[in-house]
Amino acid sequence: MAVNIAFLAHDKRKELMVQFCTAYKSILAKHNLCATASTGRQIVENTGLPVTLLLSHKQGGHQQINARIAYNEVDLVILFSDPNGTDPSEDELLVETIRHCDRQHVPIATNLASAELAVMGLQSGNLDWREMMRMKPRF
Repeated sequence: MAVNIAFLAHDKRKELMVQFCTAYKSILAKHNLCATASTGRQIVENTGLPVTLLLSHKQGGHQQINARIAYNEVDLVILFSDPNGTDPSEDELLVETIRHCDRQHVPIATNLASAELAVMGLQSGNLDWREMMRMKPRF
């Protein structure tokens, strides 16, 4: 089963995201990928993976991903944030994404270790239950 994966990375973590996607390219290639504009472009340019590019973070790409999560259109979020960042608006968006994921039961990985666990679980079929969540009627 192909799952929908969303990628977000703060500026200081984009290179880490590219390295992660390069390392797990064979697994990620079997799934539907989307990302905010600059993160997605870097993934595409460095890995050749097909990624649906959303708006840039500053133009609302983060909110687009949150909306997809809210409508059960995302099955896994990989979000590499800068733990040393000082921008409070970045922290608010991070918390908002985590809340959306919690409401919709969407796994979210916010660091390299949890992202690796998520992708290895994905490869093993441990996220197949998300298909039922996507089919669940929303009333």
